[in-house]
Amino acid sequence: MISADHITGVVLAGGRGSRMGGVDKGLQPYRGIPLALHALMRLQPQVGAAMINANRNLAAYESFGVPVWPDTDPDFAGPLSGFLVGLERAETPFVVTVPCDTPDFPDDLVARLARALEAEDAELAMVRAPDSADAPGEPRPQPVFCLLRATLLESLVRFVHAGGRKIDRWTAQHRCAMVDFDAAPFFNANTLDELRRLETQRG
Repeated sequence: MISADHITGVVLAGGRGSRMGGVDKGLQPYRGIPLALHALMRLQPQVGAAMINANRNLAAYESFGVPVWPDTDPDFAGPLSGFLVGLERAETPFVVTVPCDTPDFPDDLVARLARALEAEDAELAMVRAPDSADAPGEPRPQPVFCLLRATLLESLVRFVHAGGRKIDRWTAQHRCAMVDFDAAPFFNANTLDELRRLETQRG
């Protein structure tokens, strides 16, 4: 069994927040505390170490008490930039990523991903869940919730430096274990209205 101590958690807060009008999404309040801090507090009991990937307001993120690292790739590569930061900076054999805008992901997220990765001798494991609890539909990969072997660093560097930006195109190159979850814990707030609605529903 993969020990939690062997996993570094990365909260992805480096996005541009374009659908929130350009605000720094990770610093928007949710239940009275910033979204990214909420995600960090949920993630920390599940991993051995944690960090935040952010590109703005670094001092604010540093106040959360964990290392904060901006993208190393100057050409914005989206979530893969956060994957790259985690793999470059982590001192553990595994890295797990979570986005800052999905504050209620499961308490057993990392353990379930780790069990699947080990059972299937995979290189990475990711969540698969319906997009919405209201209209479940077919479960779909949720690749920003991803457990990665640190040995994938070289592959990801090559992919990003070649101009790759799509997570699914990179993960398709590797053995990937899919782990099925219910939709509700993975509702993400892309707009301020969605964030308020999430707070009302869960409050």
